Amino acid sequence: MTKKVIAALGLVTVIQCLLVFCVVDALQAQVPHDMPFGVTGSSPVIDAAAEAEVGGNPISFDFEHYANRADAMNAIDQGEIYGAYVVGKSSDTLIAVPAKSFFAVTEIVPAFAGAAKAAGRQLTVEEVKPLPSSDPVGAVVGLLMLPTIVGGLLAAALLTKATSSFSAGRRLGILVGYAVAGALLTDLIAGPLLGAFSGSHFWALLPCFALATTAVALPTTALISKGKVGTVLALLLFIILGLSTSGGGGPALLPTFWQDVGSVLPPRLATELYRNVIYFDANNITTPIVGLAIWALVGLAAVVYLARGARGTESAPAPGEGATGRRPVARLVLIALALVALEQCLFAFNYTSSSHEPVAANLPFGVTGASSLTDGVTKNMSLELKDYSDEAAAKRAMDEAKIYGALVTGKTADKLLVVPSASALAPLDLTVNFERVAKTEHQPLEVEAYAPLALPTGDPFGIVPSLMLIPLLIGAYMSASMLRTATGASTAPYRGLFLIGFAIVAGLLINLIVGPLLSAYPTERFWALWPILSLTVLVVATFGSVMGRLLGAAGTLVTVIVVILFGNPSSGGANGVPYLPDFWMTIGPFLPPRNAYLLIHNMIYFDGNGTLQPLLVLLGYLVVFGVILGVLDWRRTPTPDLGVSPATENDAAAMAAPVGF
Repeated sequence: MTKKVIAALGLVTVIQCLLVFCVVDALQAQVPHDMPFGVTGSSPVIDAAAEAEVGGNPISFDFEHYANRADAMNAIDQGEIYGAYVVGKSSDTLIAVPAKSFFAVTEIVPAFAGAAKAAGRQLTVEEVKPLPSSDPVGAVVGLLMLPTIVGGLLAAALLTKATSSFSAGRRLGILVGYAVAGALLTDLIAGPLLGAFSGSHFWALLPCFALATTAVALPTTALISKGKVGTVLALLLFIILGLSTSGGGGPALLPTFWQDVGSVLPPRLATELYRNVIYFDANNITTPIVGLAIWALVGLAAVVYLARGARGTESAPAPGEGATGRRPVARLVLIALALVALEQCLFAFNYTSSSHEPVAANLPFGVTGASSLTDGVTKNMSLELKDYSDEAAAKRAMDEAKIYGALVTGKTADKLLVVPSASALAPLDLTVNFERVAKTEHQPLEVEAYAPLALPTGDPFGIVPSLMLIPLLIGAYMSASMLRTATGASTAPYRGLFLIGFAIVAGLLINLIVGPLLSAYPTERFWALWPILSLTVLVVATFGSVMGRLLGAAGTLVTVIVVILFGNPSSGGANGVPYLPDFWMTIGPFLPPRNAYLLIHNMIYFDGNGTLQPLLVLLGYLVVFGVILGVLDWRRTPTPDLGVSPATENDAAAMAAPVGF
């Protein structure tokens, strides 16, 4: 029994550590790395911008030289470059392309504007390919990638065993048929239902979605059929490496190594295909289409090759089917298809509805007096105004994680304080809105970034706490599933102890990777953070264990739905809770991910302020579900057998990973 426990939890630990390393290392510093950028001549402004830094991280460009503005614009229309610097006689023009990467624009413009100001050169900033109001930060392409890729992974995981007695032709037909059906569901949900993209793109995106799902489903089916090693390889390729390097925010914001890794994997290919179809008139889509087609063809060939010895066995009962024949197999296939469709629809609806259009609602904001600037901003931005006596009082509120910014009124000019460590989006949102009103009213405005704890170079935008959360959640529910399926009832009396030990070790290893190894948060928080990470793992693992004991394999599905499909989208993440729609804002406080995120985030950047309530919620979960698990194990309550093999259950659990969107 001990060997089985060590093997099961050891495998989860390795997967969890690989996932957190790849996710954080690839995404922690979202700054330009060898970013393709057009120039139409030489200028000291270009040279100076190439030496700029963002949050202490140097940025780098891969300059493409064009004869004139028209040639540069043609490259932009093709989706080949992230912008262009057009050198003029008396003034220059910076062309920014939000559709290529919203966050790249927020870094490129200050770099060139600062360089132009230092050189005394007049600069005009021009935006082309603007993002629509339904996708203000360019998140939609990553959100569309998620259900189409995960849908393919889940289809392979759940259908491989259910169709084991089928011929290669029937199996391929089912997988490709589901890819088309899943593509249609995703298209309907994200487009007509949620309005995440224009209706004119509906039919163009449909075959793209189907191709992406097929490109993942077929090779994953071949890999899973080879057992545990194949499953781990599929996880490594399509989730740990693939989703981490998908480049939803713009591939050039990834470090060069991760750009190269992701460029040949389906998640990146799908993301670029969707981006170019939606925002670049379907230009430059040959490479992603060919890349996805190659993955699909290789997967098809592998499935056919591996099934060569199974010809003529189509009528044989599947393992565990007994003499009941084909009807139970058909029922299993239909159930598997329904479950995959359910999860893919939830991935499409939940993540898109919660994240595609981040707009602040009642953003807590401090004021030290009346100002026409505040009156003007509140006409376009929802602020929950809080009065403070002076700047020091407002900063104390920021230290305590109570507000996202403040306007300090002055005699000659007002000062806008923003808190970069509180939200990746709020500082930009506040700055843009206040500067626009100040310009309209011809009022001077000073903008100051204030941070209770300065953001490190390893986390210049304060997004690392949200990146840490996903591996914690995935490792937690996988540990519960693997422990139950690998050892059955034999571990019942000691299940809680095994989970506690796993949580302690997992929390420590993740802490070591993110902190000392990757320098992704201030390491003085190491010892305070370790128990929080372990508590998060233990809470979700305990919840998953209870669901598994009560519902069997269905318990793993329930855990994924509660934690990943409802909990994670409602966590608030790097944008912050005020940017969630009402439904997601409302349910978040009752689920572990929101509370875990607030604990991690506020412990790192706000000295533990604002953590009492989330801590109590997590402890409440732990006590309630810990007691239930103890009673179930003590009474040796039987676990329902739904006829799902342990391998299928574990494979499906491992494939539900919302990373990199």
